[in-house]
Amino acid sequence: VQLQASGGGLVQPGGSLRLSCAASGSIGSINRMAWYRQAPGKLRDLVAVITSGGSTNYDDSVKGRFTISRDSAKNTVYLQMNSLKPEDTAVYYCLVAAGLGYWGQGTQVTVSS
Repeated sequence: VQLQASGGGLVQPGGSLRLSCAASGSIGSINRMAWYRQAPGKLRDLVAVITSGGSTNYDDSVKGRFTISRDSAKNTVYLQMNSLKPEDTAVYYCLVAAGLGYWGQGTQVTVSS
């Protein structure tokens, strides 16, 4: 199983980015897909999660700004990030839960003027 994350980059405050994470290989039935982030010197925190039924949950810090979605046919999860703030700067990781948990390699998001 491989997870390929993409979409990170440098953006100015107030800007937008869209992250993608595609799972490939014999992954089986996916239960949940999620995005985490880890800022320098901090723990890895949950940002957003989406279940197989489409239910979503967000960290309070991103509610109203970020949207998680998934394309089950493509085993892909997305994170649309709007109104980005400097405190959103972190490495973003995707997690796919399918019996076992699989992590993507991380993609850097930097919000700076």
